[in-house]
Amino acid sequence: MKIGIPREIKNHEYRVGVTPDGAQTLIAAGHTVLVEQNAGTGVGFADAAYREAGATVAASAAEVYAAELIIKVKEIQRSEFALLKRGQIVYGYHHFAPDRPLLEAMLAAGVACVAYETITDTAGHLPLLTPMSQIAGRLAPQAGAWALQMANGGSGVLLGGVPGVLPANVLIIGGGVVGENAARIALGMGADVTLLDRSAERLAQLEITFNGRLKGAIASPQRLRALLPTQDLVIGAVLLPGARAPRLITRADLKTMRPGSVIVDVAIDQGGICETSRPTSHTEPLYVEEGIVHYCVPNMPSAVARTATLALTQATLPHAMQIATLGLRAAVLADPHLAAGLQTCNGRVTHPELARDLGLECVTPAQSLA
Repeated sequence: MKIGIPREIKNHEYRVGVTPDGAQTLIAAGHTVLVEQNAGTGVGFADAAYREAGATVAASAAEVYAAELIIKVKEIQRSEFALLKRGQIVYGYHHFAPDRPLLEAMLAAGVACVAYETITDTAGHLPLLTPMSQIAGRLAPQAGAWALQMANGGSGVLLGGVPGVLPANVLIIGGGVVGENAARIALGMGADVTLLDRSAERLAQLEITFNGRLKGAIASPQRLRALLPTQDLVIGAVLLPGARAPRLITRADLKTMRPGSVIVDVAIDQGGICETSRPTSHTEPLYVEEGIVHYCVPNMPSAVARTATLALTQATLPHAMQIATLGLRAAVLADPHLAAGLQTCNGRVTHPELARDLGLECVTPAQSLA
């Protein structure tokens, strides 16, 4: 199969869909790999490294998008829509739930979108999302600590405090991969950390993991609203696979918080947990609503793009090989975990939660590939 690796063009997106080692693996299996010029230079993978691996370095995105399988990191950008062709496979993060125009463009193009964020494994986890969730979770307290600085509009609270001065209060909403990793870093920075989750079993696991240093409580609207007025930093870490993030914090809730407090909404790539959340960028990551500083960057892991690329591609390459070797239809029909990643195909939505959220008809992957 001919595989294209485009250069990412989202704001401050430096990751690349396949490393030179990954390209070499695909080529050794008999596939052709085209890499757009400078696709990997931001993370230290020069064009020469791809050539040495046996890939062809293409001068333009149009050459790369002539391939049957496109492997990328972030969702297709508006300027790339015209490069797509019907029947093409786009393998990457898509995050359609909060972006209906993007979904409609992919349906109109007739491309098959296989989403990293909904491919599952035998344990019911999301193995292609996990490494980026780990990174985003670990970055969230760092971003929050920076946003709390007064020069950034924050309240001037130091996360770890100092002797004689209490540390910051940090609230993490959601105890999944993002939440656990955020707790690890926030506790390490010396903050007083509370985590809300709906699962008592999960809270018990986290209590053991952190030796009782993490305060855990069952999530409820009442408990959240009781906690918000005392928090310096709130981290949104809720995930509903394929679906829009639930809106848990309203504008009215913000008015109960101390001015200069910070919300880091890691769930922004699925729409965010706050009524006031809207996507920002690494260029302009912050804004203030109701006196509360918001950090809502949807591609947080690109801040550490070298680490993120290496972590991501080791997770995504096996499924890329599966699709390229078997073809999409055979690969999806043979593997229900890969089938869970298929979100659009031949102009139809194939993911139930996505269809439900947007009020669209859903067909099974097998029906869409018939």
